[in-house]
Amino acid sequence: MPVAIITGASKGLGRALAEALAARGWDLVLDARTAEVLRETAAGLEARHGTRVRALPGDVTDAGHRAELVAAAWKLGGVDLLVSNASALGAEPLLRLEGLPLEGLRRALEVNVVAALGLVQEALPLLRAAEAGAVIAVSSDAAAEPYETWGGYGASKAALDQLAAVLGEEEPGLRVWAVDPGDMATDLYAAAVPDDDDPRPAPAGVVPAFLRLLDERPASGRYAAPSLLVEGR
Repeated sequence: MPVAIITGASKGLGRALAEALAARGWDLVLDARTAEVLRETAAGLEARHGTRVRALPGDVTDAGHRAELVAAAWKLGGVDLLVSNASALGAEPLLRLEGLPLEGLRRALEVNVVAALGLVQEALPLLRAAEAGAVIAVSSDAAAEPYETWGGYGASKAALDQLAAVLGEEEPGLRVWAVDPGDMATDLYAAAVPDDDDPRPAPAGVVPAFLRLLDERPASGRYAAPSLLVEGR
């Protein structure tokens, strides 16, 4: 069975994507900082789908933890897919740049960019060895659009987009996709803008866009999930 590493997988988009892959028979290595919720997620996936799921709580900014994730995937058979979904906002709720704590910006860059690259570096030999290795970097429309208060987070995601673009050039044997999932109802968004109670789509509704990438394997590049969903109808 193919093996995927998914970071930030205890809830939201990471959990929804894990559910969809497990339903397809994928074995999974899941990461999140909330140990109890992550283990409950993994146990539920194993019970429902019969796949092997390894739950490794930890912080992706820790090099030792990243090594543990890749080692766990190797024991399951390798790494066919790496999904960098774990994200940090930099401030909760979000702030204008004039008041953004620099420590918060550093945290966003460390989680969203540095750790994502570190995990790719750790997993690259296994990804290259896979029959159809792929990397998904979960981006944001804030990486391309100048939304007020989203400057720090958006800058980190723009940097992630550029890393993904360069990785795609440097590793032509892989598929490297930066994916903007679009508007979703997640805990991350609620923490970013707690006063915004407008209804938003559930993360599970976005997952078919990610599955389409895996099924059709288009060229490495940046993709918007809403466009993939419309084109796929």
